[in-house]
Amino acid sequence: MLTLSESSDWTASSDRFDNYIIGFPSQCPITVAIDLIELSLKQPRRYFDLKKLAQLVESVKQHGILEPVLVRPIPHGKYELIAGERRIRAARTVGLFEVPIISLELDDQQALQIALMENLQREELNPVEETEAILELLSLSLKVSANEVISLLHRAFNAKQRNQKLNQNVLIQLEQIELLLSQIGKFNTDSFRSSRLPLLRLLEEILVSLRQGEIEYTKAQAISRVKSEQQRADLLKTAIAENLSLSEIKTRVKALQSESQSHNAVTERLNGINKLLRQKRSAINSQNQQKINQLLDEVEKLISEN
Repeated sequence: MLTLSESSDWTASSDRFDNYIIGFPSQCPITVAIDLIELSLKQPRRYFDLKKLAQLVESVKQHGILEPVLVRPIPHGKYELIAGERRIRAARTVGLFEVPIISLELDDQQALQIALMENLQREELNPVEETEAILELLSLSLKVSANEVISLLHRAFNAKQRNQKLNQNVLIQLEQIELLLSQIGKFNTDSFRSSRLPLLRLLEEILVSLRQGEIEYTKAQAISRVKSEQQRADLLKTAIAENLSLSEIKTRVKALQSESQSHNAVTERLNGINKLLRQKRSAINSQNQQKINQLLDEVEKLISEN
């Protein structure tokens, strides 16, 4: 049976590229050897759902590649893939020797913009990939680094909060950002800053799981509140393996935080006793010293047993 993802892989997304590919000469699909197509090093998608890919492989086995992939010509008669990596992966899996392509003359910036928009508009990126792709797209458009884009969004928010004016250059950049985000159709500058930029501050091991689509952002955010590295890693592993709900994760996080606070209270008390002993050691008689040593032995034994 033909899968929806295959039948609409190009047509569902091509209309959304109008702002990017309009003005390029119209091209008819041609068929080329699959070995002539090279993957882009700047593919915004890093994770591919294995179940969906397996479904596409089955479709390609029965029907072949129904819609052309988008490429651009590169030296030595080869092509760089712009859009359609899942189709290429599926074609190679089933052993196809040729695939249909549409080839456009694109520079590096145009190629990346189309690749980013293709993935963003088809909503096949996970939240981290989507956030990083949008930042890359904004960076390309404004010709500044992704960090500068982030700084610009925070500066605009702070100025708004303080009722401060921004200079004309910043206002122009913000207009460009707003326009691009409206074309994507999911965010404005405020919502992107508040809901997506915090993703990039998550710990690396959590970001990896998010990039691979193993866990949802809200769950990952809750797990990131666990301070202990080992406890956080264990909870992340359990949450993925057992598909814990957000409420279950929050309950476990709260228990771990309570346990941590209890441990911290004991540690602070022991530190206070140690400080008091140093201050009073000259005034402690031998009989009390023996009692203190006995009590310390019991404390040490309790700690060792745990």
